[in-house]
Amino acid sequence: MRRLGDLEAEIMDRLWTWNRPATVREVVDDINETRPVAYTTVMTVTTILHSKGWLVRSKQGRAWLYTPVRSREAYAAALMEDGLGASQDRPAALFHFVENMSDDEVAALRQALRNVGRRDEP
Repeated sequence: MRRLGDLEAEIMDRLWTWNRPATVREVVDDINETRPVAYTTVMTVTTILHSKGWLVRSKQGRAWLYTPVRSREAYAAALMEDGLGASQDRPAALFHFVENMSDDEVAALRQALRNVGRRDEP
């Protein structure tokens, strides 16, 4: 999976945070609170995200409403999977990843592993 570009990530971040469908105008207005960006630029990138399968859209009047297809967490998990795939020694890569985790993150990983184990039980 290719990492999102800067503006793609900015758009997706807003849609994930808002957790509701939004128009390009809403995204542009929010980005413009911190930096200038043209409506047409955001419209183009949002259309590209739709064509890549990151967003679905539905018509509301004359405007499109955009909604993420995947959660932020699913995106992060896919990036981690790609990172592991870049290694020829996945166990070693996992070791280095885990050794840099905080105690809270290790506890969350242990809980996730227990949950996955339960899911595999008959």
